[in-house]
Amino acid sequence: MKITLKELTKRFPGRTRNDAGVTAVDRFDFVIPSGKLVGLLGPSGCGKSTTLLMISGLEKPTSGRIFFDEEDVTDIPPEERGVGLVFQNYALYPHMTVEQNIMFPLGNLKGDKRMSKEEMKRRALEAGKLVQIDALMNRRPKELSGGQQQRVAIARALVKMPRVLLMDEPLSNLDARLRLQTRVEIRRIQRETGLTTIFVTHDQEEAMSISDFIVVMKDGVMQQIGSPQSVYDDPHNLFVAKFLGTPPINVFAGRIKDGQVYIGENAVFPVAELDDEKPDFEPEDAQEMGSAGDCDVWVGIRPEGFLPDPEGPLVLGLKGIEVMGRDITVVSTHPDFQGDTVRSIIDAQSGVDATKAEVRMRVRPSKLFVFDKNTEERLYGRK
Repeated sequence: MKITLKELTKRFPGRTRNDAGVTAVDRFDFVIPSGKLVGLLGPSGCGKSTTLLMISGLEKPTSGRIFFDEEDVTDIPPEERGVGLVFQNYALYPHMTVEQNIMFPLGNLKGDKRMSKEEMKRRALEAGKLVQIDALMNRRPKELSGGQQQRVAIARALVKMPRVLLMDEPLSNLDARLRLQTRVEIRRIQRETGLTTIFVTHDQEEAMSISDFIVVMKDGVMQQIGSPQSVYDDPHNLFVAKFLGTPPINVFAGRIKDGQVYIGENAVFPVAELDDEKPDFEPEDAQEMGSAGDCDVWVGIRPEGFLPDPEGPLVLGLKGIEVMGRDITVVSTHPDFQGDTVRSIIDAQSGVDATKAEVRMRVRPSKLFVFDKNTEERLYGRK
């Protein structure tokens, strides 16, 4: 099932006459290919859950249209859209067994869709097998772990054989180990069913690990769409670069001067070598550069983009080293760094002397990005 959103907008009115209200989703316009798992990713309040609720029919758009394949479903009620919903709160009925919880949506079907009890039991068992809880069908929710309860919620969404599966922060209530296990299961279930699935999360690691592609959102506006790796390697703006990656990208106040990218007094990389690999999009409203290209910029360097080098151009104040086994993290400082400490992930065999006050680095060009100081759109940087 292909999902198409055309200029989708949702505005919530203000509570008083002088309150202009809030635009939760602003002119969302994209296509989700059939059978893919897409992650809606962004911080709290960015509009990702509102987008999901509009697709489900639980929220009505202020403007714009929603299509399932070629069918306009914008004005169709939720129960007729053929969607399965899984929320952060499992919302299981405590007095019912697992089987009864899974069967519950089928009991509400009417007319020619009405099923016999035997047929409902068969469908519930099939859904239970798909999420690997078929041995627990006679238990009640209080007898299940958090991960098992979440699987029941997923089975309940799948039992109706929906055209689209919508998941809103489905792993937020699980501990770290269960989150990891359950996201693997969600990916397996999605591949086995072939359902077009939309997965809402604020956790970038979660979204990147299971999604075919991700949609990064901020303040109701879509920032970038692409495969997880392409968005990480090719961020369109500083917000996307900062939101993706653990540890996060290191951001410095810098300057383009005399054909070089400067961080403080250090000329860290020639612009000419970055100029051949400008972004594959046209930055909007970027500040005009002088004839020599001189301007103030933000310089972003991924943690894995540093290489220790006694002759390296970037001089950092060394604070310590964290041993991680295969890799080590060099913790350092720089007066132009936009934060507390610079974190550089390097090979454990690199031989950084922890007794020295400074460490010198050179930078991998594929991990360095230059952003406009005013608009924060990317000017230079390459995959």
